Amino acid sequence: MHWTESDHFHRESLCISSTMLQLTQPGAVSSAVGGSVNIKCRTSQDSYHLLAWYQQRDGSPLKLLIYHASTRASGIPARFTGSGSNSDFTLTISGVQAEDTAVYYCQSRHDVNSQAVFTQ
Repeated sequence: MHWTESDHFHRESLCISSTMLQLTQPGAVSSAVGGSVNIKCRTSQDSYHLLAWYQQRDGSPLKLLIYHASTRASGIPARFTGSGSNSDFTLTISGVQAEDTAVYYCQSRHDVNSQAVFTQ
């Protein structure tokens, strides 16, 4: 199964809670304008490159930034880069702008019994 950019539109119907799969993200990180920041995400089971990053500003809907660990979604500035594989992933924001103040989420995909399972 392949994860395409359009998959994120279906996340509401595909997301399930699972005690087997867990994501770990840090607390708040900060940077001066123009600086660089790394946001880490670790999955409890390998998800290879099947990880996405989302941004949420002030209660607005989630915005897809990165999918397949390192592919920028359409219209996302080059200052957002994703890296990593297996269970350790990083979102890097270079040349941080004031408008980058937001909550950032990672979401991993795992194939369980031939079904796509997304962490929630």
